[in-house]
Parts: sequence; C-alpha cells; structure tokens
Amino acid sequence: MGSYFCGWYFRCQSERQTLAVIPSVHRTGESKCCAIQLITDTQSFHVSFPYPDFQKRGHQITIAGNRFGKAGIALNIQGPDLHAAGSVRFGSFTPIRYDIMGPFRYVPFMQCRHSVYSMHHSVNGTISVNGMPYVFQNAVGYIEGDRGHSFPGKYLWTQCSFPDGALMLSIADIPFCGFHFTGIIGVVLLDGKEYRLATYLGAKAVKIAADEITVRQGRFVLTVRPQDRSGHPLRAPVGGAMVRTIHEHPCCRVCFRFEEGGNPLLELDAPNAALEYEC
Repeated sequence: MGSYFCGWYFRCQSERQTLAVIPSVHRTGESKCCAIQLITDTQSFHVSFPYPDFQKRGHQITIAGNRFGKAGIALNIQGPDLHAAGSVRFGSFTPIRYDIMGPFRYVPFMQCRHSVYSMHHSVNGTISVNGMPYVFQNAVGYIEGDRGHSFPGKYLWTQCSFPDGALMLSIADIPFCGFHFTGIIGVVLLDGKEYRLATYLGAKAVKIAADEITVRQGRFVLTVRPQDRSGHPLRAPVGGAMVRTIHEHPCCRVCFRFEEGGNPLLELDAPNAALEYEC
C-alpha cells in the first residue's frame, strides 16, 4: 500500500482569541493512524489515535468521539498534556467559485492537493483548552484541507479574515516529473467579489523573502509583509508519516496590500493573521 495523508484545517477567530484544530489520517505502507492537532495563540498540541477511531461519512469526520463538519466542532480530548472539551457551531459557508487547484486537480502524481471549503462563516460556542475557555460569539471561521503524500519542502501560507472579507495565499516549491516549479494559489474575497491568484492564471512570485512576499498576476499585485514569523510547532507529513516539524503562528501581525493597476483595493494591517513560512 502507498503512503497517503488527508487533513482538514478549522480556524476559529475572535477579536481576542484564536483556535485552530486539524484532524487528520495517515498511512505509510501497512502502518495507519489518525491524529488531532490543536493550536492556540500561545501553544500547540498533538494527540495520536488508533486508525479505527477515524470515521468519515460525507462531510462529517469523527476521531474517537471528536466531531468535525459543516455544522461545527465538538471536542472531548482527555490526554496527558491536553484536556480540550466543548463545541462551536458554524454558520453558512462561503465557498470559492471553483476548485482552488484549477486544472491541476486533474493532474496525477501531485505531491499535495489543496482544498478551500469556506473562506468565511460565523462561529459561536466555547471550547476549553487545559482550563482556558475560548469563547466565540459571532466570531469568524475558515476551513481548508490538504491531501497527498507529503507537504512541499519549501512553502509559504497565510490566511486572514477581516470585516469586508477574507484572503488566503499559498506559494510552494512543487516537484513534478523530475523538475520543480513555484506553485501559487490564492483568493482575495473583498466586498462580495472573489479575486483568484494562481499559477494556472499566470500568477508569478515577484519576491519571496522573510520580510516581503509579492505576487503579480496581470494588473493585480498582492504584497504580504509578515511582522512576526515565530510560531508553534506542528507535525507535517513526509511520505504519509508525521515526521516533519513545521511552525505556524495562528495569530500574528501581517500587513497586506492588494492592488489593481496600481490602485489599492485592500490595505490591511492585520493583527490576527495566520502564517506558516517554511523557506
């Protein structure tokens, strides 16, 4: 049997608190397991479970009684380092117009395939993490997922929600058929309008540096300026096995500028963006 992983990323964001939860399932040869990772503003946790504890029926995922789906999240994790219990409810999803992978969704042998399930939805409820309540009242959520056999060796990912919309951007070094190319996928949702940035639409990475990332696609330019790249450790797949350590800052300051023909459509100094920078 080949190696494989599939994970789902649920981010819940209020004005003062952030909680992200990642259920996943993994297979390396004959070895199979599932896991839940949890990230707060200050720390991260990883809990493994036997493979039979994983179930997926339609859009509903269950791991050892912990539930994840369109309706929300319900947690009851009682581990040696993590006690997480409670639930949050989701409002109506805001999906993107079509698959974020575009025509690459039909290409075989891709290292990793990305999905965006909801750019923006309401979150209500409370989840307690080691005695600390994370309270969400008319807060905002974001959901995406990955599947394949390994994360890219080098990549940048950021996501942010704001009053008039939301955005996500991923830039990765993609190995394919013996060569590498820089793959870009991104969405800016602004005032109800969706702007798509992607390699298959002609997007190019003009600059990739620790202090600035710039993507150009025709008349559109998206600039990302991270102000803090420190993060909390997470486990990521290599050949289906969770043996790599990456770092995510689930709530950090990032400055965004999105322009068309030199005219700014969005200028945002976001104090609560999410960021992974593995370059």
